[in-house]
Amino acid sequence: MSTLSDLISQHGSSQEGDIEWLHSLVRDGQLLADLAFADVVFWAPTNNKSFIAVAHARPSSAATLFYRDVVTSMVRAEWQEQVGEAYLTGKIIESASPAWFEEMPMKVRAIPVTRSFRGNSEGPASPIAVITAHTNLSDTRTPSRLEAAFTRSANDIFQMIAVGDFPDWGAPTGPRRGAPRASDGLLRLDVDGVVTFASPNSLSAFNRMGFVDELEGESLAEITTALVSGSHTVDESLPVVVTGRAPWRTDVESGGVTLSIRAIPVKADGVRTGALVLTRDVSELRHQEQELITKDATIREIHHRVKNNLQTVASLLRIQARRARSDEAQEALGQAMRRVAAIAVVHDTLAIGISQNVDFDEVFDRVLMLVAEVASTHNTTAHPKKEGEFGVLPSEYATPLALALTELVTNAVEHGLAGQEGSVTIRALRNEDKLCVAVIDTGLGLPEGHVGTGLGTQIVRTLIQGELGGTIDWHTSVGSGTEVTIEIPLRWLKAAEETGRVDA
Repeated sequence: MSTLSDLISQHGSSQEGDIEWLHSLVRDGQLLADLAFADVVFWAPTNNKSFIAVAHARPSSAATLFYRDVVTSMVRAEWQEQVGEAYLTGKIIESASPAWFEEMPMKVRAIPVTRSFRGNSEGPASPIAVITAHTNLSDTRTPSRLEAAFTRSANDIFQMIAVGDFPDWGAPTGPRRGAPRASDGLLRLDVDGVVTFASPNSLSAFNRMGFVDELEGESLAEITTALVSGSHTVDESLPVVVTGRAPWRTDVESGGVTLSIRAIPVKADGVRTGALVLTRDVSELRHQEQELITKDATIREIHHRVKNNLQTVASLLRIQARRARSDEAQEALGQAMRRVAAIAVVHDTLAIGISQNVDFDEVFDRVLMLVAEVASTHNTTAHPKKEGEFGVLPSEYATPLALALTELVTNAVEHGLAGQEGSVTIRALRNEDKLCVAVIDTGLGLPEGHVGTGLGTQIVRTLIQGELGGTIDWHTSVGSGTEVTIEIPLRWLKAAEETGRVDA
């Protein structure tokens, strides 16, 4: 499915600012559909003087008229004139007679989307797209008071869209969990902030917070002030939200209940005449968020303590190595110390971050610091160099990879350079499917096909092939150094991206 930006770029000539405005409006497409009890389709003009559907919102308050998504479809011939007239005149155009779609009668309303400019510095406001609202006419009955309030609210917003007063430049952007929907609770306020209509769900929400009277006829600001009077933390934006003066969102907490409130100022001819206030009880969501925060803090504390314990073990191994009587014992204890220290670096990074993914480039830069210690022990001058980037990896990849690369780099300095001056290059290349790492030294090298059988080599094979499901290959020749190549499939990447667990 093509995105809104892609469709406009392929078929239209809208400016970047127009696309940004449409994106802001489409984010409220569900709200418009629910309030209007209609399918809402967003049409962008094309280069051939037609219109293409770039977004579609189905109502949750009524049955949809479109079984299939109409996005990427060109405007139907029977709607072309109405949509074109709204685009050219900048006025809302109602269908003169019922239209038919798959044997269903509908009323079609075409609303021009006008983009307002900050300070009018970019020229006069003019339509940049058109919205069509498709209402099912097969269910003819007298609307309830709730339905009438929803319809009136939709009309107010449509009128503001037509003149560029909605969406508002001052409204915050970005994802906001627990956003109120029309069916969650709707209040209408007059210009003084007095409630003129309260849906049953909004009234129930305030009742759960401790307000036991009727909302209609009361000042929402006074009611909210009384509810939060004993609270120690109150959002500073609360006054302008509950009076309907700013298009913001805030939370109100009282009696163990958390209510998310969003205000939409209603304007006519650029003058505020009242407001729509959407409410939603998000107590359970906030409770879950708090639990996640607590669990995250606990996990980070665990990583911090594991890191401390590993560093303590590494220090004990270092002390023991210094007291060992044989060179062989000192070497074995020194290698064990470096292995433990490499694992500690990963846990230290996890303790600082807020996710279980780590920036492996940061981890490996710290691991490379161990090279200096190895080189000094073996009277070697090593020049380590890293090329490319590893990127973000989950902890289950980071720990074995850090340990394996520690072994390879240590081996390159200790045995490859072997008391001489040389370089050790670590080259990382990553794509969507795999991570390729090469460790190259300029040492003496070994006969081709000769691979060590020591503990370090066994550890590397176990980590790369066993735990990471990768491959490892040694290329070496006498006098030209050694190159060790690792390939690791990133099987986790696609699933992690789909669930939003990758902090790339």
